[in-house]
Amino acid sequence: DMKGQKGADELTREALDSGISAAQVLDALVAGMGVIGEKFSTGKAFVPNMLMAAKAMSASMAHLKPFFSSGEVKRKGTFVIGTVFGDLHDIGKNLVAMTVEGAGWEVIDLGVDVKSQKFIETIEKHPDCVIGLSALLTTTMANMESIVKDIKVKFPDKTIIVGGAPLTQEFSDKI
Repeated sequence: DMKGQKGADELTREALDSGISAAQVLDALVAGMGVIGEKFSTGKAFVPNMLMAAKAMSASMAHLKPFFSSGEVKRKGTFVIGTVFGDLHDIGKNLVAMTVEGAGWEVIDLGVDVKSQKFIETIEKHPDCVIGLSALLTTTMANMESIVKDIKVKFPDKTIIVGGAPLTQEFSDKI
């Protein structure tokens, strides 16, 4: 339906070229992701809508990255994310990574099927990072629990965020 119309890529470039600051563009992108996230949580938008929004956000972020590296837009911190060992699903992880990056964080995406050691090595390189673990399969929730335990042995105060379709608040609190 948008063939021949400007999309996020073109509109972001135009905004920056017209003198709108990268921080203002980022604020608008975050607000837009907030709208689609709210619609998704209330059942008024669905996974394809989230994927389209994330793709638009990614196109816009390509224009904003130079402003992050130049220091014009300050990073809020480092967020390390990965799908846990035994799980190859990454749609949810990718959505979270793009949203977090859009909110001003440097994102280090470790990919899928990530073991404890890879998370630990990355924490050692980025000691102030926040960790995000993703799992889609109920069978890999146990792996998520063991990865959290492994990280906490070495970094007891490390902030770890867990997510994925099968997770409940009770499970998250438990691990």
